[in-house]
Amino acid sequence: MKHIALIVVVLALLLAAVPALAQDEIPDLTVNHTACADGVDLTGQEIKLYHFGDLSGPYSFITQPLLAGFEDAAKYFNERGGICGATIAQEFDDTAGVQDATRAIYDRFSSLTPKPPIMLLYASADAELLREQVAQDEIAILISAGSVPGLYGEDGQTPGWIFGTNPLYADQVGAMCDFLAANPDRFPNPVIGHISWEGAFGRSADTPESRAYCESVGVGYAGAEYFLPTATDITGQVQNLLDAGANVLYTNSLASGPALVAKTIVDMGIEDQVTFAGVNWALDTSVGLLGQATFGSDGLPSTNGLIGSLPFRWWTERAHPGIQVINAAAEAAQRPLTVRNIAYILAWANMDTFIEAYIQTGNRVGFDNITGAAMKETLETMVYDTMGGIQTIDFTGNRRALSANRIAMMAYLGQDGQTPAGPNNPPLVVTAGERQLLVPILVPMTDFAPAPDLRPGGADVPGM
Repeated sequence: MKHIALIVVVLALLLAAVPALAQDEIPDLTVNHTACADGVDLTGQEIKLYHFGDLSGPYSFITQPLLAGFEDAAKYFNERGGICGATIAQEFDDTAGVQDATRAIYDRFSSLTPKPPIMLLYASADAELLREQVAQDEIAILISAGSVPGLYGEDGQTPGWIFGTNPLYADQVGAMCDFLAANPDRFPNPVIGHISWEGAFGRSADTPESRAYCESVGVGYAGAEYFLPTATDITGQVQNLLDAGANVLYTNSLASGPALVAKTIVDMGIEDQVTFAGVNWALDTSVGLLGQATFGSDGLPSTNGLIGSLPFRWWTERAHPGIQVINAAAEAAQRPLTVRNIAYILAWANMDTFIEAYIQTGNRVGFDNITGAAMKETLETMVYDTMGGIQTIDFTGNRRALSANRIAMMAYLGQDGQTPAGPNNPPLVVTAGERQLLVPILVPMTDFAPAPDLRPGGADVPGM
């Protein structure tokens, strides 16, 4: 397996050692955009990106940094011409995780004149709630989530108006099973048990197709258990999965969810019996910090060794031009560590996708004639390396989720400043405010590769 340099999640120590880029050294990623059609000059106009989701409920650890990311991305691109001269603005609102609020905010935004051709959502539950309505209203949607019903409908085979900028959550499980099966020395006779949040997001990874695929590559299935984001004791759920034969616990949760599973594994004394794995959100900054509330028998935080998906470039892959821009913007805006997470990166990626889709659509139909239907047609056909290749937008072939993925492991930086902490390399401790923290790092275990297509009727579903 090709070695890839460690990716640091908490940046305080390493960013201090890396000189900030001067303004004239920051890459100009507008050169990657399709050129605006000859004669088009939208100077003086304003183009808004509308988005809404849970900013104060269970998902706030993840979603609050979205606002910072959109603000910083809009500033960066506006300083370089916006969209053909038009200023990029944003309008957003907080659902607090309440679906009545989701419906009310959507109704308000969709009733505007002119009607927005595209919006951005945050959560799988919102996508499932609004799927039929956005199709009726002909508004294209971007969302960094991936439940089958939200993207493909109840039958799982009807691509709609919602486009997921993550790999489908069922596809991520398939990629994890490929990884487990490819490493039998490390994971002998793997059997997955799902332990996730209750709700559309939590349940979206455990599907008949993902189970069948995993079993086809030699990974068993022990069932699924669910808990509320407010839960503090999930010992019973974990024990049920152990009794059913699970030796891999897989979570589709974020922030406090993976941290609670990791704590439970330590408290039950089963660290040597199970492998802990999860969705891409499980490798977030918040998990690396929350996991430090409990330490395992190895003297490291409970989340040490957690493996999951990493389907985009990360903060310290600083040779990458898109990551250089994101780091420089976060430093210039003095964004705190809690903001430098997955959502901040994906805000930039989604903003860049919005810009490129807007330009391509305007060039094709005229900038005064952009509709949701025209935007949907663009998204269905464009292939674009967002932010210079943080991820590749490609919904061709009637896909409604991205494919490229890689597997990474969470660890903690050792005192040598280069490799994970272990028996001969004690963990490095840094001071952040009044707290002493270890430095979580992500160690990519694979290169980018297409995740298996496990939507109902997908190309990689066994028997298809």
